[in-house]
Amino acid sequence: MDLSFVKQKLADGANKGNKREKIDYSKIFFKPKEGKYQVRIIPNKFRSEWPLREIQIHYGFAKGPILALTNWKESDPIVDFAQKLRKSVDKDDWQLANKISPKTRYFAPVLVRGEEAQGVRLWEVGKLVNDQLMGIAADEDYGDFTNITDGRDFTIEATEDIVVGRKCIKCTLRPKVKPTPISEDATIVEKALENQPDILEINRKYSYDQLKDILQKWLSPENEEETSSNTEEVDAKDTFLEEINAPVVADMKPKANVADKFDSLFNEN
Repeated sequence: MDLSFVKQKLADGANKGNKREKIDYSKIFFKPKEGKYQVRIIPNKFRSEWPLREIQIHYGFAKGPILALTNWKESDPIVDFAQKLRKSVDKDDWQLANKISPKTRYFAPVLVRGEEAQGVRLWEVGKLVNDQLMGIAADEDYGDFTNITDGRDFTIEATEDIVVGRKCIKCTLRPKVKPTPISEDATIVEKALENQPDILEINRKYSYDQLKDILQKWLSPENEEETSSNTEEVDAKDTFLEEINAPVVADMKPKANVADKFDSLFNEN
């Protein structure tokens, strides 16, 4: 008997109906609305080589996002299933594998000018902005824009747009010409470097078995009532991403026979 398994199951059952303490995400995340902002990207205490932290997120299995277990370098059943589908010669299986694979989002620690009293917040962006920032860093005229004493602020212009019939906020950014310190106040600098939200501690971490159960119910469209019940459980948890920021995951519903591949994969294991 594995007593750690028993204890985990008891803990899951005890916490199942409990509501999490309400979190004020406006104090954790910088989510620009239409307008202009000036921000400073801070060296990331969780990733020294690059200030933007890559996070893998599952979309489409519930209204809210779900953190992939690969963020903790652990096996993830949805990722495992996508890999299984990619071994198929069926084109539809490949397409489904691409849809259910976790999407990469990037989170940068930033100080918003004029709002330094709120401390460092996380700015969520997609690959386009991440690549743009890498291009700026590689430009010898700019270099390390996170430098504590000679880095660069950025001007962000946020505009509302419609993508695939859904509202989104698109951001354009440009670095300031003049290098500046993070702050003239050493206390603010010290707090900015040390007090940064950990994205992996903000949202719930599901176990392998829990994600496997979510995937199994999602793959069984005939069990609509059961799937709906599961979705409500996931949605009851506060999530760190708003719908306006989430990547579009179109036509996520699987074909009926895909459930057989699920049984094949996990029965083998």
